[in-house]
Amino acid sequence: MSAPLPMNPIATRLGNLGLVPFVLGMLLVWLLLGYNDDAHTYATLGLSIYAGTVVSFLGGIHWGLGFRQSIPSPQPFVWGVVPSLVAAIATLMPAYAGLVVHGVMLIVCYLVDRRTYPALGAGSWLTLRFRLSMVAALCCFIAAAGV
Repeated sequence: MSAPLPMNPIATRLGNLGLVPFVLGMLLVWLLLGYNDDAHTYATLGLSIYAGTVVSFLGGIHWGLGFRQSIPSPQPFVWGVVPSLVAAIATLMPAYAGLVVHGVMLIVCYLVDRRTYPALGAGSWLTLRFRLSMVAALCCFIAAAGV
């Protein structure tokens, strides 16, 4: 097992700032509903692309943690590609379905992280991960209802 990774205040701030596009995208989806079809389409597409990027990032973290292992295991590397593959598919789906897939993947990624982070030395990050994941997933679900 690797040495525990301490919380970083800059990462916490940036993580919280990373919620702004989720909240703004969700609000735009609802504010533009029935008002401007082109802008509504871009708002939903933008939110889906951003959510897909974040889901892919969450998988990539496992690669970084896997590189820290003193006894290499394929598990973090195998899991690390799954979110990117699902996010790519969800981004290509109609927004009402793709945003739901992104929201579900944000929750699934958290559940996997809750099980794997402690063994990889990143257990202290789980409180932040929970908060960020739930707000982002909720934004995806609410926006999907407005498509």
